[in-house]
Amino acid sequence: MTMAKLWDKGFEPDEMIERFTVGDDRQLDMRLARYDVEGSMAHIRMLEHIGLLTADELKTLLAGLEQIRSEIEEGRFKIEEGTEDVHSQVELLLTRRLGEVGKKIHAGRSRNDQVLVDLRIFLRRQLREIVGQCGELFAVLQQLSEKHKEVLMPGITMPMAIIPPARAAVR
Repeated sequence: MTMAKLWDKGFEPDEMIERFTVGDDRQLDMRLARYDVEGSMAHIRMLEHIGLLTADELKTLLAGLEQIRSEIEEGRFKIEEGTEDVHSQVELLLTRRLGEVGKKIHAGRSRNDQVLVDLRIFLRRQLREIVGQCGELFAVLQQLSEKHKEVLMPGITMPMAIIPPARAAVR
């Protein structure tokens, strides 16, 4: 089942424009897939909270999204040829598996909303990982500093040489 392009206006755009605007989106989308599912789970909880989904629909959609999340984690999730992006693929899978309720997943939010949520979750996780790694690096540097505190290092400040400090002093 091939989906029409989201921006289809009944004519084919210039090939160079399409190459420029599409590029390697699938690779990025595959990296964002797990975050798209997480954002969709939060979104449908909100839809149920405001009465746009029933409790049963929410339960059904959450189970469907959990299945997709498992496929992503196991490396079995793919964006099918002819499917525009990760958002379309998730909706397509839910609709195939669950019927019309799968289409409700994107009610009340634009593609831009979805992309921004995915990127925000992704970046937040990446930053947490980097902060953790920086902490580990600092601990190793401190251990090395203690281990080699008697070793002198040449020091230069501006263009002038200075008295060599012990490595431990450079903290």
